[in-house]
Amino acid sequence: MLYSSDMPTNEQLYEQLVRIRFFEETVLANFSKGIFFGTTHSCLGQEANAVGVISNIQHNDIVLSNHRSHGHFLAYGGDIQSLFAELMGRSTGVVGGRGGTQHLHWRNFYSNGIQGGILPIATGLALAEKFKNNNAIVLVFMGDGTLGEGIVYESLNMASLWKVPILFVLENNRIAQTTPIEKAVAGDIKMRFRSFDIPTEDIESSDVIEISKLADKLIKGVRSSISPRAMIIHTYRFGPHSKGDDTRSVNEIDRMRKDHDPVQIQGQRLDLKTRDSITIKVEHEIQNAFNDALDDPFPEPDKEFTS
Repeated sequence: MLYSSDMPTNEQLYEQLVRIRFFEETVLANFSKGIFFGTTHSCLGQEANAVGVISNIQHNDIVLSNHRSHGHFLAYGGDIQSLFAELMGRSTGVVGGRGGTQHLHWRNFYSNGIQGGILPIATGLALAEKFKNNNAIVLVFMGDGTLGEGIVYESLNMASLWKVPILFVLENNRIAQTTPIEKAVAGDIKMRFRSFDIPTEDIESSDVIEISKLADKLIKGVRSSISPRAMIIHTYRFGPHSKGDDTRSVNEIDRMRKDHDPVQIQGQRLDLKTRDSITIKVEHEIQNAFNDALDDPFPEPDKEFTS
């Protein structure tokens, strides 16, 4: 389905959303058992962002993610077992079990756990693609908490001055770790991009089709003009920042799940039989990948990893 010239079907979109949801739920349910190493940051509630945006890319486009990278990786087409194995520190992981949850590389997908650190990398990659003249663009995902980093504005300035083919995708989940956005970000978020002459549009939605339509428009704009665009998705994070550090009330999270669940929104476009069939299929897929990764070996310390 990745890189297809046709829009994915409702069934395919639903399957991708459910796959990311089940993966993240499996990680959170098993993290306290000591199965996974390091930390983890789930994208529960934000699945439509990854699927909606990435469903519009071409085969040679580059995608960069941040610390909340699992959904982006799976939407890009990454292997489930390899991602589980990476989080478990196994040699069969995406980068041989050495990068963990935040530092992934597969094909043209990269992630980096340093706040704001991916933006200069993404801008440089976009400049390189412009010099290659191969019609490729760069997509880079960032969170609202990243707006406090100075390197963000240096990157926006260079991207605009150099007219590089990049789409900045800001996932505004309204809370940076435990700090609400109203206590961290002053002014209009759109104007932070527009002040650098970067055309910017935002969307308040958890609907994967609505997000995909806007992403398609902006990606086409980047590709045709060979210049940056920005997309702001006002979204909702159902889970904690990482494993359990959530200061929001249970009632607030319940309201978000009731009114803004991307899986439920897309599921309403399918009949019950189709939803159940996809759910059963993906449940087996996730469980099998998890179990297989558990049986994979750990890397040998003195052996170099080659992808």
